[in-house]
Amino acid sequence: MAQINSYLTFGGNCREAMTFYQSCLGGELMLQTVGESPLSKKMPKKMKDCILHGTLTKNGLILMGSDMVPTSGLTKGNSVSLCINCDSEEEIKTLYKALSKGGNANHPLEDTFWGALFGDLTDKFENHWLLNYNKNHNQQSKIKHYENN
Repeated sequence: MAQINSYLTFGGNCREAMTFYQSCLGGELMLQTVGESPLSKKMPKKMKDCILHGTLTKNGLILMGSDMVPTSGLTKGNSVSLCINCDSEEEIKTLYKALSKGGNANHPLEDTFWGALFGDLTDKFENHWLLNYNKNHNQQSKIKHYENN
């Protein structure tokens, strides 16, 4: 099955953003600069330290980023969000607090009609995040685990 991964474009602060996301989410961060790539000879000297490609991985999470802004420029909008389905109430609270630091806690965590703890925020890099912890799903998984043992 094909998988969709989030790919974020930054205007020169990809290293800072991806390092911030790693401090919030954990995982392994790999960054390649323009200067470390075969493109180095074709690019202006001022771009040598820009991130050509970065990847943050942790279990099934893959978040990618780059400083390679298209010629049309970089436009931040509200049409794309990054959604994290958390495994516990502790995890969602920890991630919400970490990701909203320096940003805007748009919708604080609250219980929802669909049985989840949910909230959204805009981080300090103007990226929008949705955090969801489905309490009912987790409870049903525990019951099934108990019944199978």
